[in-house]
Amino acid sequence: MIRAVLDANIYVSAAVRPEGPPGEIIDRFLRGGAFEIVMSQAIVEEVLRALSYPKVRKYIRPGLDSELWFEDIVVLSHLVAYKREFAGASKDPDDDKYVAAAIEGRAGFVVAGDSDLLDLKECEGIRIVSPRVFLDFLGA
Repeated sequence: MIRAVLDANIYVSAAVRPEGPPGEIIDRFLRGGAFEIVMSQAIVEEVLRALSYPKVRKYIRPGLDSELWFEDIVVLSHLVAYKREFAGASKDPDDDKYVAAAIEGRAGFVVAGDSDLLDLKECEGIRIVSPRVFLDFLGA
C-alpha cells in the first residue's frame, strides 16, 4: 500500500477547492483507500491552526465544517508518535516535521504545495512531489 504524508497546504486547498488536485487526493483517500495518509500530532496541530485562520475560513467551501472533516481524515490516517528527531531537511525548519513523519511512518511520498519542501525533491529515499505528480502516480 502506498503511504504518503500530506502537508498542511494540501488539506487547506482541499477544503477550499475540492475540484483541484488536493481535493482529488483527499477524495481518493476518503472514498477508495487508494493510499494511506501518515501524520504526526505536529501535523494535525498545524492543519487545525491553518483551517482556523480567518483569511482561510472565509474561503472554505459553504456547508463544510472543516474541523469535523479533518477529524474524519485523522481517524482514518496512520498517526506516528514522532519519536525521531529530524532536522535540516528543508530551508524552513517548520517543514522538517513532514519528512520526520514520513520516515517514521515508512511513507514513500511527501505531497506538498510548499516550495521549500518541493525543492528537496527527495530526502532519505522519500519522494517529495506536487499534488498533480502524486495523482499521476496513483493513476488518476
